[in-house]
Amino acid sequence: MGEHLDAEVIVVGGGPAGAATAWALAREGVDVLVLDRAKFPRDKICAEYLSPQASRVLSDMRVLDEIEATNPAHLAGMRIRAPNGHVANGEFAANHGFHGFRDKGLAIQRTILDEIVLRGARTAGARVEESMRVTDLARNGSARVSGVTVLGADGLRRTLRARYVVGADGLRSVVGRRLGLVRTSRIWPRRIALVAHYRKVKGVTDMGEMHVDYDGYFGIVDVGDGKMNVAVVVPMSRAKEIGDDKAEFLERWIGSRPHLAERFVGAERITPVRATGPFAAATRRAWSPGAALVGDAADFFDPFTGEGIYAALRGGELLAPYLVEALGRPGKDEGRILSGYDRARKREFGGKWKLERIVGMAIAYPYFLNNAAKVLSQRKDMADLLVGVAGDFIPTSVVLSPRFLFNLFISPAFRN
Repeated sequence: MGEHLDAEVIVVGGGPAGAATAWALAREGVDVLVLDRAKFPRDKICAEYLSPQASRVLSDMRVLDEIEATNPAHLAGMRIRAPNGHVANGEFAANHGFHGFRDKGLAIQRTILDEIVLRGARTAGARVEESMRVTDLARNGSARVSGVTVLGADGLRRTLRARYVVGADGLRSVVGRRLGLVRTSRIWPRRIALVAHYRKVKGVTDMGEMHVDYDGYFGIVDVGDGKMNVAVVVPMSRAKEIGDDKAEFLERWIGSRPHLAERFVGAERITPVRATGPFAAATRRAWSPGAALVGDAADFFDPFTGEGIYAALRGGELLAPYLVEALGRPGKDEGRILSGYDRARKREFGGKWKLERIVGMAIAYPYFLNNAAKVLSQRKDMADLLVGVAGDFIPTSVVLSPRFLFNLFISPAFRN
């Protein structure tokens, strides 16, 4: 007699990555159980931005109308300010010939978004257990993952068994670390973010904003209901300086920059300042026998390009068919099947990974960003293309061509 299973697939984490994975599996008839340590609705430190293409996945999950009913903000594009003061504006709807699922992105609080998306997975047939903290992986005699160890709200520890475990548990994934797949970059700068919500910040429009300075960058976006998501991202080396008073550091950073400080006169911070990071973590591969990783658990480079939620939703869609195939062929070709998932991730996200690292270089060496902002402030067509790539509906090859990159980063130096 075979071993008792609590589910065919256990998904660890009920955020967008876990919910999308569970939804995609459940609609194929897979018995899937989602475990999350929190009780929903719950908050999550995040930029709270969704690209135009994220709405396509939400529409397929049949939750987009419910999200729209909560009155989220709709974003026309992005505004980037370089250290030298040059400002570039790029819009999603432009004359470049590319069209996204929608002409605008969304910005919405995670307390609202995540509960709705997880409910979409439930509606598709997934089971969800909240207040269940996964502490370890269970393995069988061959070291293959066979389940998880959980600590429930009752304080009892138990083991749940499944044929596959999916780690959708974020930047500090328990699943990824227990598998030994997560590595932290030693090459790229590591950063941490301080995030809070404000009201009454002046001058906030339907454009998301990123203000880059020589010692970090600042982001702000309207997330609906008169609330603004405000974030400051700085090198990890400043963690000791931040100390316990995160709010004091955040407000001092903003206050020391006149172009930002004037907009915060009379503003009201309505949530505590919280920290997340360090970033620049990735996996050498996104699977192991009996397990796979998705979303931030699989990779997260930097929040500047705001790719987390779309990558989480799309990653769940990508992973599901490979798990369905592996479930249908127990003990056969698992490595070949799940290696296909890695290849699919590279095809889908590989260009964005390259672009993220180019942007990361420009932020770390502001000379390049100053050059780029000067060009983009004069060439809105190029700014629109970059924002469209960030919006996930323009192929990255358009902006990764040598000519585009030369014009963006190098040519102003020749003209000066």
